Amino acid sequence: MKSLLKNAREQKGLKTREVAQLSGIDQALISKFESGTRKPTKDQISKLAQLLEIDYETLMIAWLKEKILYEIGDEEFALKALLLAEQEIQNNKKEINSIIISSVQSILDEIEILKNKIQSFNHFELRQISKTLELEFIFKSIRLNGNFLTLEETKSIINDGLTIQDKSVQNHLEAINFQEAALYIKDLCQKKTFLNEKDFLSIHNLIFRGIESENLGKYKNNSLILREMNLFFNWYESQKNNLHPIILASEAHLKILEINPFASGNLQMANLLLNWILLQHNYVYAAIEENENNQNEYSSILEESQIKNDKSIFINYILKIEKKNLNRAIQLIT
Repeated sequence: MKSLLKNAREQKGLKTREVAQLSGIDQALISKFESGTRKPTKDQISKLAQLLEIDYETLMIAWLKEKILYEIGDEEFALKALLLAEQEIQNNKKEINSIIISSVQSILDEIEILKNKIQSFNHFELRQISKTLELEFIFKSIRLNGNFLTLEETKSIINDGLTIQDKSVQNHLEAINFQEAALYIKDLCQKKTFLNEKDFLSIHNLIFRGIESENLGKYKNNSLILREMNLFFNWYESQKNNLHPIILASEAHLKILEINPFASGNLQMANLLLNWILLQHNYVYAAIEENENNQNEYSSILEESQIKNDKSIFINYILKIEKKNLNRAIQLIT
């Protein structure tokens, strides 16, 4: 690790004094990190990786390796202990997922019954449900972003191509763009295309087309963001067949908001991503109601989940919305 830090600093032509000023870490500590006489904290690793443009994962692995070697050194049973530790880490992950599943199994069972009932409807009925819920999803999504269009105005714009006299151009574009994004996702689902980076960025481009001229379909220019998004898609690939789709969608939503990869539109993208995964597995839209009370509840649930580092809080919230919207879909027909 000491070589990684020193080589990266020298390649950027920085002195330890300059690194200290830019990172807010004492110069003496920087020198000790490079000599190997002192180990940085996890927070310091993050700062140095970003400043010196070192791949965060590479630096973290080197840091953890040195921590492990410091603790166990050349102990006789070190390798056996490491194998047991690896097994325990994997088991802990499985146990956490199992606990979450068991805590929400009752509502998951209810949701599956409702979902199966909808799947028994004929093609015409399913199309009616899809059309109505899609319009409501677009309306609720743009309202969450501060758009002032009513449901009827949104319908007039996207279905009839009308212009609403007292509403801004941006209000109109947001409705049109969200419809395009919803159609794009529907097409991906019909083609059985799972979440991928190319389409994810294309959706971001769609929702800001004509509204922003820069950063469309692009992450922030930050090496740490690129690393985090790479890890995110790796996580998705490893979990898409292991986690229940609603839990997978909820966790993906949380991860995007935590990474905050775009200069703007992170909430919209997290929302679209959540519903992409749901629709992919034949669930209905989980859209946040447009009124202020529900939007405040959504914000407080997100905040509580992040502060307590407890994803089950948000997962339970999304499960309740999905159940409510499934019932809404059935009511449209019955």
